Amino acid sequence: MKRENETDVVAQCGSDHCITCSDEGVPMRVASLDHTVGLARCLDAADQETEVMIALVPDARVGDTLLVHAATALTRLDTNRTERV
Repeated sequence: MKRENETDVVAQCGSDHCITCSDEGVPMRVASLDHTVGLARCLDAADQETEVMIALVPDARVGDTLLVHAATALTRLDTNRTERV
């Protein structure tokens, strides 16, 4: 479900790979947030922790699944429908 004024960055790209470096985005779950510095502590499928910049997804919430590339959240994923939001 898109939130108000949210853009679909990944759909605009049209690829599952970064056009600059060919890396793939990784779905990560937000475990905690620090909006004062624009960072989230996120966990991947193996529960490995990564600090992620959330400037492109400023309304991220704990429990959201984000598509992360190069320690930067690109968009929020709808895990109920398993598609990008």
